[in-house]
Amino acid sequence: MEFADRLCPEFPDFLKLRAAFEWNVPEGFSIADMCCDRWAVDQPDRIAIRHVARDGSVELWSYGRLKAASDRFAALLAQDGVGPEDRVAILLPQCPEVMVAHFAAMKLGAIVLPLFTLFGPDALAFRLRDSGAKALLTDAGSVEKLDSIRDQVPDLKAVHVLGSAFDAVLADLPPFETPYPVRADDPAVLIYTSGTTGPPKGALHAHRFLIGHLPNVELHHQGFPRAGDVGWTPADWAWIGGLMDLAMPCLYYGVPLISHPIGKFDPDAAYDLIREQGVTVAFLPPTALKIMRQAAAPGPLPLRSVGSGGESLGGDLLAWAEDILGAPISEFYGQTECNLMIVSAQGAMEIRPGAMGQAVPGFDVVILRADGTEAEPSEVGEIAVRRGTPAMFLRYWNQPEKTVEKFAGDWMLTGDLGACDADGYFTFHARDDDVITSAGYRIGPSEIENCLNGHEAVVMAAVVGVPDSLRTEIVKAFIVLRDGIELGDVQDALVQRVRERVSPHLAPRAIEAVDALPMTATGKIMRRALRERQPGK
Repeated sequence: MEFADRLCPEFPDFLKLRAAFEWNVPEGFSIADMCCDRWAVDQPDRIAIRHVARDGSVELWSYGRLKAASDRFAALLAQDGVGPEDRVAILLPQCPEVMVAHFAAMKLGAIVLPLFTLFGPDALAFRLRDSGAKALLTDAGSVEKLDSIRDQVPDLKAVHVLGSAFDAVLADLPPFETPYPVRADDPAVLIYTSGTTGPPKGALHAHRFLIGHLPNVELHHQGFPRAGDVGWTPADWAWIGGLMDLAMPCLYYGVPLISHPIGKFDPDAAYDLIREQGVTVAFLPPTALKIMRQAAAPGPLPLRSVGSGGESLGGDLLAWAEDILGAPISEFYGQTECNLMIVSAQGAMEIRPGAMGQAVPGFDVVILRADGTEAEPSEVGEIAVRRGTPAMFLRYWNQPEKTVEKFAGDWMLTGDLGACDADGYFTFHARDDDVITSAGYRIGPSEIENCLNGHEAVVMAAVVGVPDSLRTEIVKAFIVLRDGIELGDVQDALVQRVRERVSPHLAPRAIEAVDALPMTATGKIMRRALRERQPGK
């Protein structure tokens, strides 16, 4: 077994491929088996993960080691009472133990809940409470945050902390030998997406959603995998982009995956990592590319292909990548509920700067008018994708009404406005709701507003995105203050409150005090009116 079977030929005739493509989803498909155990049985010494610590030291994890560790952690989780469809949370930076936890939970038929280490106590408490997570794996850096919210998450029965004591416990356990017989349609991963008019929503995905990502990955990396490939992304593996656009596909195909616990993105460190670790394929979000462009590249790089998504990249940035990175950038589009549905694949189609690309084989993507009819070529409407692709989520966790609202008949509505020309190329126009796109993150305003409203000086708050050349948008808060309070007296405290209680990447970069917020007749904040007041909107 040199590589797992490809779904797309290495150099396809794209239109013929789309016309002939059919999904093949085995009934018994398991992510843990396909990304770990089968490799461990066939090639136990094959390198799965190459972990580069913050001090630069390198630790190699073979598939055999990954299987042994996940088997033992599965045994520990079983002692915790974890069983089919229980939720197991992971609060860790990039490291091999993230994958150990994924596979251990899946071997029990449990559902994995990936969490950002940047999340503050409020954000963590909501997700742990809403999901009803029973067990959690973390490191010493997050223990204090978790201790502060334990009384808010009564379902969380076990918290395991990486370290020598954890290693000793695992070493004394016999491995879990009989994985639960999961099916392709069984739930596997719960990823929370942005909330706009309410709290974040948990998008529940089945094991089959890995298969749904593979055609796009194969195409945008110009025939992935190739012999000698090494993969890396700075994107956190708690984000669907970091986890499913690169990390899991690498493990599925037997491609060595670089893990590195990155903090604030450093372009020089990124260049050094790519060069020193021989990275050939990378997922680099648009903001990372823009920051790297501002730094000096250290001579020839081993990159052969870069994937990027989250916003449209201009022709100048694409040309820079070819010239300086020595690798073409292929763009793609998707969202947490149904990822990697559109691709602009170098080598497979004509690249048109400003366009997201064409629908990936196996995805039926259209533009719908407000009345639900299909738009004419180049007419702006809502981007929608038909049910039936394995990449599509099962449902929203505990929010059946939101699941219903996400669909119009057989079409899943993205909330994004776009157009499709006569040649099948899609362009993005705008969000049709209040989600903010900033530095590759899709941010909902509700959590931030609730946090600001909890400050004693704030009467009411509204949050919107405003244009920014580096991050696409930045978070801006409009606040109504209590009588006698000036913005300068509380601005820093408000920013810090969001940083600490929700997450640093959600903290407002701009705050404006207003006398009143625009409201509808039913008392809802009109965020669109606030966005329209901003330059460039």
